[in-house]
Amino acid sequence: MIKLLEKLGQNPQRSLTLFLRGLGLFVIGLIFVALGYFYHHLWQVIGVVILGFACLISAWAYLGIFANRWLNIIFRTRPANKNR
Repeated sequence: MIKLLEKLGQNPQRSLTLFLRGLGLFVIGLIFVALGYFYHHLWQVIGVVILGFACLISAWAYLGIFANRWLNIIFRTRPANKNR
């Protein structure tokens, strides 16, 4: 379990960048959905696909951020010497 957390949380700056890109895609998807409300419905379909993709990207990135923070908590609360 620790190895998986180390792999996911190894680069929190990259995870934050990926999360912000997913957030930007989410906004673009919302714009397409609104555009489809006023014009043609196929814009909404494109917007929903972009929203789904953005949610997946953001969820993956947030998992990396969460894993990094969880590892920091685990290593901070461990005793310094296990032999005592």
